[in-house]
Amino acid sequence: MLFLISVTAGIEKSVHKQITGKGMKRRMEFIRKKQYTAMLDMEKDGVRYLQFPAFTKSGVCRHLFSTRIGGVSTGDIGTMNLSYSRGDLKENVDENFRRIAGVLGCDISDFVLSQQTHTTNVRLVTVADKGKGVTCVQDYRDVDGLITNEPGIVLSTFYADCVPLFFVDPIKKVIGLSHSGWRGTVGKIGKVTVEKMTGHYGCNPEDILAAVGPSICADCYEVSMDVADEFKNAFFEAENRDKIILPKSENKAMLDLWQANLAVLLQAGIRKEHITLPDICTACNKELLFSHRASGGKRGNMGAFLVLN
Repeated sequence: MLFLISVTAGIEKSVHKQITGKGMKRRMEFIRKKQYTAMLDMEKDGVRYLQFPAFTKSGVCRHLFSTRIGGVSTGDIGTMNLSYSRGDLKENVDENFRRIAGVLGCDISDFVLSQQTHTTNVRLVTVADKGKGVTCVQDYRDVDGLITNEPGIVLSTFYADCVPLFFVDPIKKVIGLSHSGWRGTVGKIGKVTVEKMTGHYGCNPEDILAAVGPSICADCYEVSMDVADEFKNAFFEAENRDKIILPKSENKAMLDLWQANLAVLLQAGIRKEHITLPDICTACNKELLFSHRASGGKRGNMGAFLVLN
């Protein structure tokens, strides 16, 4: 695999070319935000996915954020749809999970799925939960965050513009994943997740590595003033508050969920140098990633996955 990087007009683009017997085949580029750390653009057995360098270097976990590429779903939800509630065939979604399992080196029965309803509820996951949401029925509802200290359990949350939050404590060997839409960000689910990790497992926030995953960027996320006002109230003490809400007109504002979640993670006690912000926006990359905004709601779901070695 040959990786070429080009920089134009303040946006970093990764051009990936794969050498085959018939010559050089060019893959579609990700549009990247140059000011943030580049995510790793990976491919295995035809499944294309993203990773954070800091998590890969930690050596204590396996992780990925899926793209649209490498599955069997068709149409607006093609091809790597990981939702059973977007009109897809169950056998297609099952096969897509099998392919993700292949990349992670696990079994389809190792996944534990969230049941997202934009809450700040975080569930402590054990081996008894394995398979829930994929190979067996979930016996819980309203769960937007998952934490565990047990190896081999694949924490799984799902996205199409909202913010994935990844957490790894390499000292205590504890991991967490949380879904943070605008409501979850106002409710500071990232901070709630860290508090659960410290309360249940004795983690020190200063040891935790955290990452904000691919999601909608401030250039693409216009909100009404009632939403902006909720963020003004929730983040009035944040040092970066001027970067979170960017007024656009009398009735509209642009919202930076990445900066808002950075403020949440810092407030939770995580060291700034342990926090990775994404360089990839879902709406800017609608051909490679599912985006509710960019598609007008015609989309599947991507997944964030995290498992202890």
